[in-house]
Amino acid sequence: MGTFKIEGGIRLKGDVTPQGAKNEALQILCAVLLTPEKVTINNIPDIIDVNKLITLLGNLGVKIQKNGPGSITFQADEVNVGYLETEAFKKEGGSLRGSIMIVGPLLARFGKGYIPKPGGDKIGRRRLDTHFEGFINLGAKFRYEREDHFYGVETKERLKGAYMLLDEASVTGTANIVMAAVLAEGTTTIYNAACEPYLQQLCKMLNSMGAKITGVGSNLLTIEGVDRLGGCEHRILPDMIEIGSWIGLAAMTRSEITIKNVSWENLGVIPSVFRKLGITLEQKGDDIYIPSHENGYTIKTDIDGSILTIADAPWPGFTPDLLSIVLVVATQANGDVLIHQKMFESRLFFVDKLIDMGAKIMLCDPHRAVVMGHNFKSQLKATTMSSPDIRAGISLLIAALSAKGTSTIQNIEQIDRGYERIDERLRALGANIVRV
Repeated sequence: MGTFKIEGGIRLKGDVTPQGAKNEALQILCAVLLTPEKVTINNIPDIIDVNKLITLLGNLGVKIQKNGPGSITFQADEVNVGYLETEAFKKEGGSLRGSIMIVGPLLARFGKGYIPKPGGDKIGRRRLDTHFEGFINLGAKFRYEREDHFYGVETKERLKGAYMLLDEASVTGTANIVMAAVLAEGTTTIYNAACEPYLQQLCKMLNSMGAKITGVGSNLLTIEGVDRLGGCEHRILPDMIEIGSWIGLAAMTRSEITIKNVSWENLGVIPSVFRKLGITLEQKGDDIYIPSHENGYTIKTDIDGSILTIADAPWPGFTPDLLSIVLVVATQANGDVLIHQKMFESRLFFVDKLIDMGAKIMLCDPHRAVVMGHNFKSQLKATTMSSPDIRAGISLLIAALSAKGTSTIQNIEQIDRGYERIDERLRALGANIVRV
């Protein structure tokens, strides 16, 4: 396993360009299975989770042509559906959470889709019911092999459009159902659909391939099925989670950083949430400029003076992927904040590592933590720690960059799953970080 060694307390300076969005890439790449024609995807992030999915597509028989950095052309004209029932696929598919989204396209085009129980972050239970209930509504038969945790959906006839009210606004569930419905016969209506920018991007891409999806950007999608889809070219948005990570890192290390080409219109409430923490960020064209916070940053209270609460919620609410970042940034703020992680019950369990570094955090229960900021009067202390998941990992890295002394972070493959060449890009800003 790899390790980062980080000398903390160094102020950084410079420009950084965010990578392509991981969560969009995992959806978009699965959509190439819907057509035998060529699909070119640009701004693909070079990270472990995405590269695993590209390898999986190649093993399924998808032709892959690399055009240059971040640009790949895919052609799924000779898909080997039989690979889905091999032991190799069970092992490969089980190591990646995003592999669940190949099921919808395969079911729609080939009448069958299988997946082992997907892996990913250890952040709590992540149910798959929404996906499979949606497929069943479209006419598929479901089977589950309990011994080896193998899921399958099959149909001998073309899928049929249906009305469905999703039990939760699942992003991956909505994406999977949409990809199945675009080739179904008739009209599919999905209420309580997720409406994140990445889901909007998927719908726009599918429409450019010949799909007929309306209501994009709302929680009510209407899909008129078509007989076939064609090829297209698509560009992935910048990663809003990485953008939020850079904002938090700049404030926590009191660094002057400009984040380039952030696609402001797709950031939602992210800038306003960081401003509630007292962080100054300025819009300059399509860039975000964060000045060095020489005098720190003060957390705002609610209008009635009560403690600020930052909670996650489905879009357009605040993304759960940035709560770990907000929590670590609050450790050096002036004031207190309640962090409420509603969606995942194990995501706050990394706070013990921050407490070991000297942070003042009270973990109320698996979902809530109160952070009492130091206002930079007491610097965090360097320590040795291990990255439990992608977002906790980057949060611990931010803490280490601000801490006094040299910290060690183990299991950095978790960070590499979601952040492209993070050590190289930090060194370009002046950080002292070494990959061992």
